[in-house]
Amino acid sequence: MPYDGRLLAGVSVLMAVVEAGSMAGAAEALALSPSGVGRAIARLEARVGVRLLERTTRTMRLTDEGRRFHARVGPMLEGIEEAATEAAGAHSAVRGRLRVNLDPFFSRAVLAGQLATFLDRYPELRVELIMRDAVGDLVADGFDLALRFGDPPAGSFTARKLVETRILTVASPAYLAAHGRPAHPADLADHACIDFWDAAHGRAYDWEFRRGAEIVPVSISARLLTSDSGTLLDACKAGAGIAQIIQLGTRESMADGTLVELFPDWNGEMFPLHAIHPTRRHRPAKVRAFVDFVLEAIDARNPTSPGPG
Repeated sequence: MPYDGRLLAGVSVLMAVVEAGSMAGAAEALALSPSGVGRAIARLEARVGVRLLERTTRTMRLTDEGRRFHARVGPMLEGIEEAATEAAGAHSAVRGRLRVNLDPFFSRAVLAGQLATFLDRYPELRVELIMRDAVGDLVADGFDLALRFGDPPAGSFTARKLVETRILTVASPAYLAAHGRPAHPADLADHACIDFWDAAHGRAYDWEFRRGAEIVPVSISARLLTSDSGTLLDACKAGAGIAQIIQLGTRESMADGTLVELFPDWNGEMFPLHAIHPTRRHRPAKVRAFVDFVLEAIDARNPTSPGPG
């Protein structure tokens, strides 16, 4: 197929529309009129022979064919941009907009205090940290990366395990003074517990305890269920019940006695943190830089935490 400059131009307009989330936003970013953006998309769709965008008066989203097309051409355009940056002798290829789908607890507990350093390191980069309960469709939602605890979701993603953290069962000193301390995980059936909602699977997390090769599942009685880890942590500190928390980012609460670990011999359950990417062969420099920063932030907060293995 001979080179077609109009095809590349149309692809650039499509990428701008997806990144901006609207025709109007893309028009402003590209210094075009909204009608000009619409015509460019129409020409691209005619050229490739499929509809790439579903458009109504209120919403706009990629079609299935559009998502596949976007996933294929996105890295190519990013590669062109990086090659141009390198050819121009720029100081750094880490630039533009980085949009990350982020676990809220990890953002608050680990990243927030380190973000100024990252922004100072890359002054040409704009970072958007969007808190979501689930990974969703990274391509359609315009994300470069997602950071999520637990097993990576099924779908057209690639995942890299960054770290593993222990699951701890904890209570406040006030709760233990009022209700006593359970001696064994099975004793939790007689205690008030705080449950955490697993949005990815639409149910509460299972409680289980591991000591070497021994695994003990436990059915708990929970009068409080929350999908927000910050609420769970604060409620536990206030004496509302026993909770399971991740060790990463909560060491201070253990060290200062705000929370007490109940079963230090049964803390063999590990919880992984994954960096989840759209299926791409090439990682843009901005994504690689952010993942490296995340690993630095984890080391700074928890220097003895287990690595990805």
